[in-house]
Amino acid sequence: MEILDFMAYELIQKIKNKELKIENIIRQTFKRIEATESTLHSFVHLSKDEALEKAKKLDKDLAKGKPIGKLYGLPIAIKDCICVKNSPTTCSSKILEGYRPPYNATVVEKLVNENNAICIGRTNMDEFAMGTSTENSCYGPTYNPWNVEYVPGGSSGGSGAAVASGQAIFALGSDTGGSIRCPAAYCGVVGLKPTYGRNSRYGLVSYANSLEQIGPITRCVKDTALLMEIMAGNDPLDSTTADVPVDKYTEHLDEPIKGMTLGIPKEFFGEGIEYDVKKKVNDAIETLKDLNVKTIEVSLPHLEYTIPTYYLIAMSEASSNLERFDGLRYGKMADDLSGDVFDVFKRTRGKNFGTEVKRRIILGTYALSAGYYDMFYMKALKVRTLIKNDFQEVFKKTDAIVCPTMPTTAFKIGELVDDPLKMYMMDILTCPVNIAGLPAISIPCGFDSNHLPIGFQIIGNYFAEKSILNLAYKLEQELNLYRKLPNLEELGE
Repeated sequence: MEILDFMAYELIQKIKNKELKIENIIRQTFKRIEATESTLHSFVHLSKDEALEKAKKLDKDLAKGKPIGKLYGLPIAIKDCICVKNSPTTCSSKILEGYRPPYNATVVEKLVNENNAICIGRTNMDEFAMGTSTENSCYGPTYNPWNVEYVPGGSSGGSGAAVASGQAIFALGSDTGGSIRCPAAYCGVVGLKPTYGRNSRYGLVSYANSLEQIGPITRCVKDTALLMEIMAGNDPLDSTTADVPVDKYTEHLDEPIKGMTLGIPKEFFGEGIEYDVKKKVNDAIETLKDLNVKTIEVSLPHLEYTIPTYYLIAMSEASSNLERFDGLRYGKMADDLSGDVFDVFKRTRGKNFGTEVKRRIILGTYALSAGYYDMFYMKALKVRTLIKNDFQEVFKKTDAIVCPTMPTTAFKIGELVDDPLKMYMMDILTCPVNIAGLPAISIPCGFDSNHLPIGFQIIGNYFAEKSILNLAYKLEQELNLYRKLPNLEELGE
């Protein structure tokens, strides 16, 4: 096996045993990036010199017996909407061109500064995290490592593609309506959306505050558990984080799951779910049954209102959050400064925001406007409560919910770019989790007839990350797909 084919926890052990040097891992990482990046376009900025400098320092510290944290200099890729001090953070938008934050996001502080992961670069994304395909980026699209004619999912598509291709050992994404789980499903990797309030959002450029969470994308469940142990917890800089103890997730992965009850929502297996997706997910459910897990059919009766509810809330919050990017307070100002301040604002936003961002700002502003606020936004908040209540009724009789992550496998580049409504409908199985604020994980459970990955989603009750990681780990070990890699020769290596 090549160095980058190992999981993070295996590489950590090799570094501890002095079988590998951190500098060698980082050099191998950039060698793979250089060989595949022109094909995949996972990154918008690379930090090679800084990464190698830190790797050399950590090797010296390790040789002297100094503690170097839990992540031992392993390479991590960070989504372009999560602040890294003095590193370009643009949300893949022209309006933030040249912006370098003067501080780290809390999760970056924990992973990179306190536990010595090495940030190798910033990954491509849909502009301001608005999309399902990573096609809405001012830098151009990212491509799926399994077949470059297809999208990698979004909005954290750069992170998903980087991990799937071995350009990074692990990555960070943000999940507002499925933006971690969608690329995890489409790229055949593991992606966890934590409970709302489990991880700090401080340093995340906001799209929709009440929906989004930062989470890990990795090759295996054990690596996800490792990152979550470090990332999770209360943060005095973020009032939305919960003061709930953080479990030692890695220590509970191998606990027996015998006797657990899993809910199978009939609405998640209805019209619109591709045959191959439904079959592989059902096969995975049968595998869990073989491990003596019980299953029952459950219902989430308000699921049909998910998409309008989600997009009304998300677009309304986006309209409010993106108001600050006017070129004066934040963002790159228009070159033409003629006219009054409103003319400059219009030119700045008109030129520097992409089509999808403009669409969501307009729709969100409309939903919040006088005369329509009660009709749209307030009604969406009420339906949100109904959806939350549906989940709570299900969790009275189940330990977790299982279903597909996405209704289809990855679609072709350009296929849905001019059909925003159909693109929005792709989020039907992931958005309910964000509306309710629940944790959910996606792991690969097979491939379709085009050899594209299929995602299996496990949804837990509030702060039940330990349980869903435990279930995901057991299923992962049975399916044994997590070491399967795309054909790197076709990607240029």
